[in-house]
Amino acid sequence: MRSELFGALPDGTPVHRWTLERGGVRVRVLTYGGILQSAEVPDRSGRPAQVALGFEGLDGYVKHPGPYFGAVVGRYANRVAGGAFTLDGHTHRLARNNGANALHGGERGFDKRVWDAEPDGDHAVRLARVSPDGEEGYPGRLAVSVTYALDGTGALSVAYEATTDAPTVVNLTNHTYWNLAGAGSGGAHGHEVRIAASRITPVDAELIPTGVYEDVAGTRFDFRTARTAGPGFDHNFVLDKGVTAEPVEVAGLHDPATGRNLTVSTTEPGLQLYTADHFDAELPFAPGDGIALETQHFPDSPNRPGFPSTVLRPGETYRSRTVYGFSVR
Repeated sequence: MRSELFGALPDGTPVHRWTLERGGVRVRVLTYGGILQSAEVPDRSGRPAQVALGFEGLDGYVKHPGPYFGAVVGRYANRVAGGAFTLDGHTHRLARNNGANALHGGERGFDKRVWDAEPDGDHAVRLARVSPDGEEGYPGRLAVSVTYALDGTGALSVAYEATTDAPTVVNLTNHTYWNLAGAGSGGAHGHEVRIAASRITPVDAELIPTGVYEDVAGTRFDFRTARTAGPGFDHNFVLDKGVTAEPVEVAGLHDPATGRNLTVSTTEPGLQLYTADHFDAELPFAPGDGIALETQHFPDSPNRPGFPSTVLRPGETYRSRTVYGFSVR
């Protein structure tokens, strides 16, 4: 494991890059946004390729924050309707950065902050920051950490922890776009997707959940058996296993051409499948060049008492963990 200077933000703040390598896998993580900049894994012939979409330099991430390439997003991943929620009788108004709604933590969410970093053993880096009370409208001083670790098989674990001094809501995820044929190789719509979910949370025109559950049987949302996704997905899947104390395998991604296989295991109850249909012409990637599998609690949970709770109170510890396994077949 090693750390190096990656660049500096316009205000002069330095950004470092940490490289972890184990089990035939090499990943690089930035202190800016907690970004997973790259993940290099071999194909069935042993040839490595970078399979996580990202930029070679810091300027790309600063200039193009909207896709959230590889970033840690929070305090609240996904959308909060109307940019507001009520907790314990108090209404909190959030930064609105997605029409009338709040998305991925607001104008300057966790993806645009520089994190402190330190090694956590020989094959892990721990990122940490304190989100002050009122940041982007969220209540409570939130002390948060994200630990990226590689195990002996090359599986990448992303573990989140947070504590607060006042009641708040928390929902963290990683926003990596995967292309198992290699970043920049073209579209990922030929990848086979598998998701262990019998239901989704359907959404309105602004991608806000309607509050009900919808069965996937007989619909284009049925990925219980692996198949290609195609375009047109930006939806939360209700994982059959629910919230669990330890990660359980819930999804898979496979590229038949290279043989690369990705499995996703998580403690979270939901997974957002996003097929990157909205990449703009200024990006080095075209629409559909990557597939995001964002483990999460459900969108707009603070306004939906029927959804699993995202409330964190003083004395409690938020914990979430997702593991990305790499293999070939």
